[in-house]
Amino acid sequence: MSVNLRRVACTPEQIFVVLADPWVYPTWVVGASRMRAADTGWPEPGTKLHHSIGVWPFVLNDETRVDTWDAPHRVVLEAKTRPVGRERVIIEVEPQGHGCLVRIEEYVLSGPLLLIPQRLLDVVFHIRNAETLRRLAHVAKGRAAEARAAMGRAVEGRAAEGRAVAS
Repeated sequence: MSVNLRRVACTPEQIFVVLADPWVYPTWVVGASRMRAADTGWPEPGTKLHHSIGVWPFVLNDETRVDTWDAPHRVVLEAKTRPVGRERVIIEVEPQGHGCLVRIEEYVLSGPLLLIPQRLLDVVFHIRNAETLRRLAHVAKGRAAEARAAMGRAVEGRAAEGRAVAS
């Protein structure tokens, strides 16, 4: 089982905003190349993302299902990665100082990947998930910065309206 940790300069809620948006999944998940659809109700338990993995023209359609959604603390996913099998992915987030600590754990549930020695799988998953967490952090921090900028523009706009009315 591979486990990665990353400290992120945003709140657990900001991480879960990204996790709740199915359309940015390929932005932060290493190996996912495009989104095709998301079940209505995503990220409720049992709903699925329908995505593709690989690089064109070697692209396979796959899906990822939510098993547990406990925002802003924990999400458990089951990813199908045909033809190599199914994996369990657990993402846990806890507040830490002015940011949070994000933990991702991944292990194989079924398929030919079970034939690969665990130590080798752990190395591959560790490298992949280090990049996955780096991307997730960038998306969450970028969205937080966008939200702050939009709030600043809204406040500035209201102040300008107030000055115009007072004139």
